[in-house]
Amino acid sequence: MQLGINLGYWGAGMDADNLAVAKEADRLGYSVCWAAEAYGSDAATVLTWVAAQTERIDVGSAIFQIPARQPAMTAMTAATLDSLSGGRFRLGLGVSGPQVSEGWYGVKFDKPLARTREYVEIVRKAMSRERLSYEGQHWTLPLPGGPGKALKLTVHPEREYIPLYIAAIGPKNLEQTGEIADGALLIFPSAEHLEETAIQYLRAGREKAGKTLEGFDIVPTLPLALGEDKDVTTLADTFRPYTALYVGGMGSRKQNFYNQLARRMGFEAAATEIQDKYLAGDKEGAAAAIPHDLIDKTTLLGSVDRIADRMKEYAAAGVTTLTLAPAGFTLDERLAALRAGTEALERAGLA
Repeated sequence: MQLGINLGYWGAGMDADNLAVAKEADRLGYSVCWAAEAYGSDAATVLTWVAAQTERIDVGSAIFQIPARQPAMTAMTAATLDSLSGGRFRLGLGVSGPQVSEGWYGVKFDKPLARTREYVEIVRKAMSRERLSYEGQHWTLPLPGGPGKALKLTVHPEREYIPLYIAAIGPKNLEQTGEIADGALLIFPSAEHLEETAIQYLRAGREKAGKTLEGFDIVPTLPLALGEDKDVTTLADTFRPYTALYVGGMGSRKQNFYNQLARRMGFEAAATEIQDKYLAGDKEGAAAAIPHDLIDKTTLLGSVDRIADRMKEYAAAGVTTLTLAPAGFTLDERLAALRAGTEALERAGLA
């Protein structure tokens, strides 16, 4: 099992620290550094900045938002980043959510699975440097009856094939991801529930494509907080606002993929209470309503030995790249958490 890091969103006041974290992860031998985007910093610029100041670590978009870019533009960006980084780019895609898609980008959040499938087909075709022509429900290239031509990407990526990942949570999206992608980006993953909430659907998608999970990259992201085992409850409490935001307030009442995931992990009553309080404006009440077990199952907390034991569980569940979000109030604390990740991997016998 390999390790990655996720820098989250740029512009949150820790930008210099984030670059230091990326450089230290590069030195420690982490395999990939992911960056996210929502409606603030864009991931492409951040990844370019990180790639220019690192040597070996891959850089990956987790995610480029599908409603934000035409698929050909995504292919251009991927090819350029792969070329500039010397073949270190991983392309992660996702549909985002209805509030961002329609509120920020003005793109209807309808038929996300069909839209994703067409998007991936166009991106792959463009990155392979074929002449780009496509007829689908959501995109037609070139536009009919006009001056458009079937063009070919002029940039040569460093590699012939750039790995493509999809961020997936729901069963249908997971199955399609297994069918059409090279890897899956997962969030709020519990090793205990990973088979039933994700891997069984990814496996079904691979089988539909005539493939197995061999070579398919399963990439969950987990916050990591280093400390004493006796302080695990206190460490978990630091993630209450983060968990409340996603389970309670990310998306609408009807379309909150993270809330639905918590339900599938057996936290139905808590998921309802968290969402009710969050949407009513009681964010502190929502955070307080989160069961400790939900946080502990979806983070890495405590001593290096405790983290190592949890890493064994994720590896046994089928995880191939474990992405860490090292937590801390200072840069030194975040770097210590980062180093603890590599030490834990070695103690677990997974390095």
